Amino acid sequence: MVMQTQAGGPGGFARFDLNRVPSPAFVVDEVAVRRNLSVLQDVGTRGNARVLLALKAFSMWSLADVVGEYLDGVCASGLWEARLAREFYHGHLTTYSPAYKPADLPEILRLSDTVIFNAPDQIARFADLIAAARAGGETFDIGLRLNPEHSEGQVAKYDPCQLGSRLGFPVSQLTPEHLQGVDGLHIHALCEQGFEPLKRIWAAVEPKLTPLLPDLKWINLGGGHHVTRADYRIDSLVAFLKDLGERYGLQVYIEPGEAIALDAGILVGEVLDTFHNGMDIAITDISATCHMPDVIEAPYRPAMLNEAEAGVTYRLGGPSCLAGDIIGDYGFTTAPTAGTRIAFLDQAHYSMVKTNTFNGVPLPAIALWNSDTDALKLVREFDYSEFRDRLS
Repeated sequence: MVMQTQAGGPGGFARFDLNRVPSPAFVVDEVAVRRNLSVLQDVGTRGNARVLLALKAFSMWSLADVVGEYLDGVCASGLWEARLAREFYHGHLTTYSPAYKPADLPEILRLSDTVIFNAPDQIARFADLIAAARAGGETFDIGLRLNPEHSEGQVAKYDPCQLGSRLGFPVSQLTPEHLQGVDGLHIHALCEQGFEPLKRIWAAVEPKLTPLLPDLKWINLGGGHHVTRADYRIDSLVAFLKDLGERYGLQVYIEPGEAIALDAGILVGEVLDTFHNGMDIAITDISATCHMPDVIEAPYRPAMLNEAEAGVTYRLGGPSCLAGDIIGDYGFTTAPTAGTRIAFLDQAHYSMVKTNTFNGVPLPAIALWNSDTDALKLVREFDYSEFRDRLS
């Protein structure tokens, strides 16, 4: 199954001059990020919930102070993200990983306000490390991730509740004994979805949890909430979060990732060459494999800025040797030539954190733009050393 892009349109990028940045480059609009953060802050305030940024989706730490103006903190997926959180971000830090290395856990416990485990057996196995950290003066909560065993995912590889999932302890196996020493529960079962799937997931799992919730301090409903998408039922989410917290006396958390950076960034590139082989083909300096791996992994077709509805169609692909390094087929008013600038929409989340240097393909630069003032700052450029130094 092919995922559909959730890009809502170009926004301020409709008037951005693509020649202002090196190619390739990610360009993030601070105004759009702030707009998304404001929506999420409102949800947290009205829903009496704490909202955390999922660093796995958007780790542009040059905006860490901006995030701190609006949200309650961040969530990390392991030691390195936890270090990044404490180095640059503010507020609460929750860390969750499907499994922890014993050597990493003491530092994770020191850095984090909450550490969430994937299964009760892990909590029991690390009981001595947990006790030692607390004896040393560290304070943190312990959480358990549950698999609600209710699937709402459109694509299996992005569905935490797929058959045989490694993510979360099956709720059907949960007993009160499993919650000894556990302060809260974590349920993450969404991916780019609206309010209705969340409501159905909770309806499926609530009867099993009702007897256990009064003994807990908090519940974390994870990420995948596309709160900042135009069609999201924000008021319904607010009412749901508020009711859940009040009914069970719990602090409620959500951990949106994409929602912070939705429609807030583009990936700029240029055509390197064109030719014909059964169809018109253009090779670009943007690689799906290296710069937008979800295009291949999902797969999905990213929206292109100013794509023409009529004209000529070109298959766009990257410069790597992978035969499948294909972005998709796109319409142009006139035939593109070497040097033609292009941009793909909604690339601030996930694409930026997933880039790689396969084949020695250079990493895109990172630029920060303000669509209100038109101020542009080149935050980072990468050189050969980024490729060389990760090898041996």
